[in-house]
Amino acid sequence: MLGRVWALGAMSGTSLDGVDAALIETDGAEIHAFGRNGYRPYTPAEREVIRAALGQWPGDDGVEAAAEVVETVHAELLSDFTEAELVGFHGQTLAHEPQGRGTHQAGSGDVLAEVLGRPVVWDFRSSDVKLGGQGAPLAPYFHHALARWIGAEQPLVFLNLGGVGNLTWVDPSVPEPHLPGACLAFDTGPANAPINDLMQARRGLDCDDGGALAATGVVDQTIIDDFLMQGYFFKMPPKSLDRNDFHGLLDRVSTLGDADAAATLTAAAAASVIRGAEHFPRPPAKLLVTGGGRLNATLMAMLSAGLGCPVEPVESVGLNGDMLEAQAFAYLAVRVARGLPTSGPSTTGVAAQVGGGQISRPDNASLLSVRSAL
Repeated sequence: MLGRVWALGAMSGTSLDGVDAALIETDGAEIHAFGRNGYRPYTPAEREVIRAALGQWPGDDGVEAAAEVVETVHAELLSDFTEAELVGFHGQTLAHEPQGRGTHQAGSGDVLAEVLGRPVVWDFRSSDVKLGGQGAPLAPYFHHALARWIGAEQPLVFLNLGGVGNLTWVDPSVPEPHLPGACLAFDTGPANAPINDLMQARRGLDCDDGGALAATGVVDQTIIDDFLMQGYFFKMPPKSLDRNDFHGLLDRVSTLGDADAAATLTAAAAASVIRGAEHFPRPPAKLLVTGGGRLNATLMAMLSAGLGCPVEPVESVGLNGDMLEAQAFAYLAVRVARGLPTSGPSTTGVAAQVGGGQISRPDNASLLSVRSAL
């Protein structure tokens, strides 16, 4: 068996709330232990710098400033995890056009490797996109490992409700994540991003805390019906989205009051998932929700009403819903270092198994222990 490595993963998601960091012990195949974690919220000023660069590509206005914020905040948080032997750094997605200009995550692994003094695995998506894949979602192979970690015996679904929703249908009876029938993954549609943008614009708040405002509103079903007629929902998975692909939703609710607008955007997020469930190979025993959306009681209630299986936060099986994505990139970093695939035909639509990512190593650090472990 390959040796175990304590890897540190970091994630800055499309909700633009901040940076998560989490340690796991893994050999790149199995999860052996979970370690400590941390969180660094973006300040309002930092968040606005990143928001101003959304949709931008390398060399465009605002990108360099956004990358500096991303690198600085990550370095501040990750430098506290001195026990980490390897770091998985996702960066901040600014633009994602897998069938167009590619994918763009702000932040340099070279910079972080020098600051942290240890190897950093980064740029996880580019290889997949260059080979014809969607480049997203990237957590499915980790979800497969999680299903086996919790001892699941029947198919289940991991649903991540961040800025964009994505899910993985997992069959834990298949021993490896890249084998046929193990995983099916795709982005479902908008999740928290439109709701958060609405709350920021209308009330100066970061989110609809607990779905409280949406719970008092009335869903505009005409908007939902029109929303579900968009071409994305008729594509077969795997498929992926950019944060702003459904930005027009905000325009559609612009004439609604705050509560009705929040209720309608929340219903759109739920309807996206419910429509996506039509693609499951077999009905799952349960659907486990991670990401900020699991804290939105109104959204969770809508999902429970529309799906034919139990809908529970991942905490119900002993996992940490705030840190799953950060843990995923720790796991993927070890897979990259060991030459194992990180995506495949059933998760991103790429033609063959792909091991994404590049590894940056600091010039001034002693890496003997890490090299021997890897």
